[in-house]
Amino acid sequence: MGETSDLKANSNGHDEQKGKYMTFKSGNEYFGLEIRYVNTIIQLQSVTKIPETEDYIKGLINLRGKVIPVIDVRLRFKQPELDYNDRTCIIVINVKSMMVGLIVEQIAEVVEIADDNILPPPTIGRGDKGHNKYVYGIGKVGDTVKLLLDPDKLLNDEDLSVVESVNDMSMDEE
Repeated sequence: MGETSDLKANSNGHDEQKGKYMTFKSGNEYFGLEIRYVNTIIQLQSVTKIPETEDYIKGLINLRGKVIPVIDVRLRFKQPELDYNDRTCIIVINVKSMMVGLIVEQIAEVVEIADDNILPPPTIGRGDKGHNKYVYGIGKVGDTVKLLLDPDKLLNDEDLSVVESVNDMSMDEE
């Protein structure tokens, strides 16, 4: 009986998942996403382009019969585009009750970061750094830091309308 209630708690993002972050590399920096947002991690696969969308929206993939839009994290952060290789993969996340794929150049590891090791991002310096508006905190892990992302902010409202319309259709209705 106790086990079922534990599983329920896990799906709400409490206990075992609390404080755990999936980290990945983009450029020279490491970013972290709360593990509760992560649905699955898959190898890069063929992406169907969507015309007239932002350059960082790479297109659509078919994941087990579900059509999912994918965005290139490097382009979203205004970092230079990088050729995809065998370490490139897609982190499928649940955001605003939708599934979205994030193309990242390299998965790092799952780390645990206690709340008291998370600092607010610095407000000093140039405000035009591409990824700062998506970062809600800086997580200290040993002698390194991870920039913690707010997945809700990775997509703007226009992107969301593209994503919503995509989530309503299936791959063979082109």
